[in-house]
Amino acid sequence: MVLEQELKLLVNSDKQINLSSLILTDYMIDAQIATAHLLSTYFDTASLYLLSQGLGLRMRKSNEQWVQTVKTSGHVKEGLHQREEWEHQLDSGHWNLDKLKQTPLSEMINDPDIWPSIAPIFTTDFVRKTQQLSLEDGTKIELAYDRGQVIAGKLSTPIHEIELELKSGQVKHLRLLADHLQQQLSLKTSDTSKAKMGYKLMASRLN
Repeated sequence: MVLEQELKLLVNSDKQINLSSLILTDYMIDAQIATAHLLSTYFDTASLYLLSQGLGLRMRKSNEQWVQTVKTSGHVKEGLHQREEWEHQLDSGHWNLDKLKQTPLSEMINDPDIWPSIAPIFTTDFVRKTQQLSLEDGTKIELAYDRGQVIAGKLSTPIHEIELELKSGQVKHLRLLADHLQQQLSLKTSDTSKAKMGYKLMASRLN
């Protein structure tokens, strides 16, 4: 388990951002910009039992790599998302139950009324460009630029955002970097995760 700490910024424009054009003079760039196609399927029961327990379950394919992820709802304030996360790389898109039993899903997996009812509920499909940044104090941040959509049945909503994830160091630097980016781009902080966007779409389908 790790504590995921990231700050989410919505892009107030349809225009694609060129990460290489950003002015990041205070940051050391650790690697070239990486690009990946991320297709994620989120799972729950028809009654949204996992959501009621403050949990999320996701199977993601990133290029050719599969990853299963469990997250807690955690805490969100002014765009800063802090939550516990259990993430495991897999050889295929099939659950590794032994790994899932190391997460808060353990009792649910053994419950015949819950686990057999787990099914896909919505997907996210987007391209992510990432830039690894570091500061002299050892703080490391991943800047991720996501562009795509959330899909629930016949409904969809666009994804166009930047996520700043703290890999190590002081969380205050997420805010400082966000302020720096907002001086260059039209961005606003967001408390809405991609999962929350998907659940909102599901609610729209039922209304």
